[in-house]
Amino acid sequence: MESSARWQGHLEGLNPKERETLLGTSLSRRFTQLPLWLSHPSNICAFYGLLVSLALVLPYRFAQASESWFTNWIFHSALIMAACLLLGMFSLIIVSLSKRFPVTPPRIILYPMPFVGFGLLTISHTGMVDLPSYIYMFLLLLPGPMYVHLSWAPRWRLLCQLEDGVNPFENHHMDFKEDSNGAEEIAAGDEELLSVVNALEDE
Repeated sequence: MESSARWQGHLEGLNPKERETLLGTSLSRRFTQLPLWLSHPSNICAFYGLLVSLALVLPYRFAQASESWFTNWIFHSALIMAACLLLGMFSLIIVSLSKRFPVTPPRIILYPMPFVGFGLLTISHTGMVDLPSYIYMFLLLLPGPMYVHLSWAPRWRLLCQLEDGVNPFENHHMDFKEDSNGAEEIAAGDEELLSVVNALEDE
């Protein structure tokens, strides 16, 4: 935690919009609590590969009658984790060259993908439908590397700059609006409605 404490000491010099960009949402905030060496994008991506591998234990166990199912699972899990690790490293290289800032991943698309992939894997192993393995493996593996590429790798680069005492937003203009005019936007010029909104806020 010593590493994270160093960059957290520089947060006070940033405005709320910049802090929000730097820390991200709940998932990214959990990763920011880790030391930077542990939260490296390749490690986060490999950890996602480990989670996918653990989800595949039962399908491997019950779909293969031979006693070598555990050996096959270990081998394929190692391949999955190695592939995810390389994708995380590749994403960091791209981000380091492009200097791209983090963007919000399309959650409505990415979050259901592992469940859809696992469902298709189960259906395929029951023999009801013969699906190519690359379809469900693609759905299982895409969300982790995509999140790392769009959100975590750029954010990790910014955290490293902040830890080194460099303001990552120094040459990057960000529009910052105060949130105090939320009631005015809701009321849209209606004075009577504005008084009701303000009364509710006071309560």
